[in-house]
Amino acid sequence: MMIDVPDDKDPIAYVWGEMVPGIGVAAAQFSMSVYDHSTLGLREFEAARLRIAQINGCLFCLDWRTERDGEEKVEESFADAVTEWRTTDAFDERTRLAAEYAERYALDHHGLDEEFWQRMTAHYSQTEIVELSMGIGSWLAFGRLNHVLGLDAVCVLPKP
Repeated sequence: MMIDVPDDKDPIAYVWGEMVPGIGVAAAQFSMSVYDHSTLGLREFEAARLRIAQINGCLFCLDWRTERDGEEKVEESFADAVTEWRTTDAFDERTRLAAEYAERYALDHHGLDEEFWQRMTAHYSQTEIVELSMGIGSWLAFGRLNHVLGLDAVCVLPKP
């Protein structure tokens, strides 16, 4: 880990909440809002989120699975399908586009051309595109932050 965290402190809570409370608390609220207020279907949400986790290499994000209504999650094989988003038969077009958009947003945002946007707008409303864009931006920024600082290696998933 790149940041010194007192032994009696949770690394995420300390770095995000105590070290820079004016920034970290607001960032955490934005991050949680992406989950709490999403109107996207779980599969397209998770396809984009997991693709960013794969690109970022964030260990915590790779282990995380978003729940809906306290129990709904994607199937165990979903992460492998995200890796193979171009060829998997496990995805409908919206889910495939979510994974593609996440990858291109993270790796080649200048290459988002008219052909891509025509496909995207055929399957997503403008509101959904903005929501997905904000989610991808959140996961890209905060997953990278946690990975770069080494926080992802010391985070633990909450107990059910």
